[in-house]
Amino acid sequence: MALDLPETKAVQLRFDEAQGVLFVTLARPAVKNAMSREMMQELEAVFDGLHERRDVRAIVLRGEGGNFCAGGDIKDMAAARGAPVEAGADPIAAYNRRFGSVIAKIDHAPQAVVAILEGAVLGGGFGLACVADVAIATSDAEFGLPETGLGVPPAQIAPFLVRRIGVSQAIRLAVTGARFAGSTALALGVCHIVVQDSVALERELANALAQIRRCAPGAIAATKHIMLKVGSVELGALLDEAAGLFAEAARGPEGMEGMMAFLGKRKPSWADPG
Repeated sequence: MALDLPETKAVQLRFDEAQGVLFVTLARPAVKNAMSREMMQELEAVFDGLHERRDVRAIVLRGEGGNFCAGGDIKDMAAARGAPVEAGADPIAAYNRRFGSVIAKIDHAPQAVVAILEGAVLGGGFGLACVADVAIATSDAEFGLPETGLGVPPAQIAPFLVRRIGVSQAIRLAVTGARFAGSTALALGVCHIVVQDSVALERELANALAQIRRCAPGAIAATKHIMLKVGSVELGALLDEAAGLFAEAARGPEGMEGMMAFLGKRKPSWADPG
């Protein structure tokens, strides 16, 4: 798949494509894939470029070298701290807010987003895990919010964490800076599946992708759009919008193909032929 990244050449991400799935690998293994300013820019460009791409059925996020993501890059934070505040624009706030923009774009991706959580899943990496539609973790992955132990709040992560696991548990994790493994992440609802080894990890990933391919890409996009509005839009208005999206889909090519395939007892055209 040829990706058009108009504003950046991706050097801190790696890409692979197979059967309509784009694999995006965070590629800074020497620092446990800590999120640099450049990596944030590259992720933004990728998700901007994929927003209208229904040929991309799923996006798989994972880290190189046995770690998912250890959070923000301390060197970049230090550089922002040393930059002058000009015309009321605080460079530290701008750096922090940039990550919020990245995670929101991933959250609102119309494709199914799958996260493979190994090794360090800390800080910003924890935030990325909280916006994955399918999160698969190894039992020995290390989750945690180290920010408060460093004297700062998990500012951009907090809203996504609260939505994922609820305010009570989110506050507990933040005020204790707790570290915990995959089994606890599963119990909290941070991840959906926990595996014991790399073989099981790849098997569960393959199973998840096969299930995603059985679903129509436009229907997935509409479903995520509706569900992400729950709680932020008045219920009646949301149900009205959802009814309109349902009618549009039912009259569209996916709805017609899905119904014809069901009646004909065959797979729809978008389904994985395997």
